[in-house]
Amino acid sequence: MLVGTAVRWGTKHGFMRAGIKAAARQGDEQARFFDDPAVRADPYAFYRQVREAGRVVRGRLMWATAHHDLAAAVLRHDAFGVGFTDRPLPAPIALAFRFSRRSSPIGPVDPPSMLVTDPPDHTRYRRLVSKVFTARAIEGLRPRIEQTCAELLRDKPTDLVADFAALLPVTVIAEILGVPLDMRRQFLAWGNAAAPTLDLGLPFSTYRRTERNIRHVNDWMRGHFARLRKEPGDDLLSQLVQLDDLSEDELLATAGLLLAAGFETTVNLLGTGAWLLMRHPEQLAVLRDEPQRWGNAVEETLRFDSPVQVTARVCRRATEFGGEAIQPGHVVMAMLGGANRDPAVFADPDTFDVTRANAREHLSFSGGVHYCLGAALARLEGEIGLRMLFERYPDLRPDGTPTRRTTRVLRGFETLPVTM
Repeated sequence: MLVGTAVRWGTKHGFMRAGIKAAARQGDEQARFFDDPAVRADPYAFYRQVREAGRVVRGRLMWATAHHDLAAAVLRHDAFGVGFTDRPLPAPIALAFRFSRRSSPIGPVDPPSMLVTDPPDHTRYRRLVSKVFTARAIEGLRPRIEQTCAELLRDKPTDLVADFAALLPVTVIAEILGVPLDMRRQFLAWGNAAAPTLDLGLPFSTYRRTERNIRHVNDWMRGHFARLRKEPGDDLLSQLVQLDDLSEDELLATAGLLLAAGFETTVNLLGTGAWLLMRHPEQLAVLRDEPQRWGNAVEETLRFDSPVQVTARVCRRATEFGGEAIQPGHVVMAMLGGANRDPAVFADPDTFDVTRANAREHLSFSGGVHYCLGAALARLEGEIGLRMLFERYPDLRPDGTPTRRTTRVLRGFETLPVTM
C-alpha cells in the first residue's frame, strides 16, 4: 500500500512539487502562490501584482488571471473544463498512475467527484442532488439552523472555530445527508486532514496523511450505505442509495464531496466574518442599526476574504482568451480572491464595507456549470450564524493570536480564540 501511495503522490503532487520549486527558484511569480509562506499569509498584494502584469499572465506551469471579467469568463467558457485527469501524460507516468489507482481512495479531487468531472457525467450527478439545494428547500431549513445556533451558543465560545464556526455547518449537512450527529466531530477531523488535497505540490508526509483520512471516510461511508439500504430514512443519502443511476464509486464520491463541501467553505466564512466584524466595530455598529444588512455583510465577507482563493480550468481546444492563444492541455488559474478585489468592479476594493451595493458580484462560489451547489445554504448559515453570534455576545472580541489554516486554495482560521 505504501508503494501505491508513493506512486499516487508522485503523479499527483511529486512532479508538480518539483516543478513549482524549480519555477520559484527561477523567479516565476505564479509558483510563489504555492511556495511562498508570505503569499499564503496575505495573498492580496500578490494578486495585485498579477493583475498589474497583464490580463492573463503566463507562467512556467500555467496561465493566471486576477481580473474579474476574465476569471468569470474562464469559469463559463465551453473551451475549458475540469477534467485534469484526461490530460495527456508521458507513457511511464500514465502507466504508473493507472496502476496506483486500483487501490486509491476516492477524495474530493478524484474522479468521479463532481469537482473534477465535466458534462455529461457532471450534469447527471448534479441533477440527482440539486433538488435538495433549491432556494425554497434551503429557506425551509432556517428554523433548524436558528435552533442549532442557539444550542451551540448557550456556552460561551473560547475558540470560535472549534466551538461554533465548525460545528454549525457540519451539524446541518449531517442532518441533510442522514449522518449521525455523534459522528460530526470525527468528520470535522477527517475533513480538516483531507482539505490539503485541493492544493498542488503537497509534501509526501502531508499527502500520506490526507489519503489515510480519506480512506477512513470511504470505509465509513460504505458501511453507512449498507445500513441505509436496510433502513432508509428521509435524508438525501437514503434517496441516493436506492437509485440505480449511480455506481458504488459514484455514490461514494458524491456523498463524500457533499459532506466535505457542506462544512469546509462555511466554517471559513463564519470564522472570517466574525474576525472582520470584531476588527471593524464600525461595521458591526451599522449591522446593529440596520439588521436587514446581515445578508449583504455575508456577501462582503465572501468578497473581501474568500473561503476559496483560486480555482483552475484546463483548455480542451485551442482558443483565444484575454488576448492570448491558449492551447489544449494548458491550465488557466482563476484567482478568485484577486478578482474579488478588482478595482474595475469594486470601488475601494481593499476596504471592508457591509453596505457595499455590488458585494454579491464576487466569484467566491465559482461560476458556470460548476457554480457551488451549496451556495444558498452557505449564505443562510453565514447570515444566521453571524447575526445570532453577535446578538448573543455583543462584546465579543479576539483573545490572543489566531492561527490561519496552512492550505493555499482554502483560506480561513484554524483557531480563533475569543473572549467576552
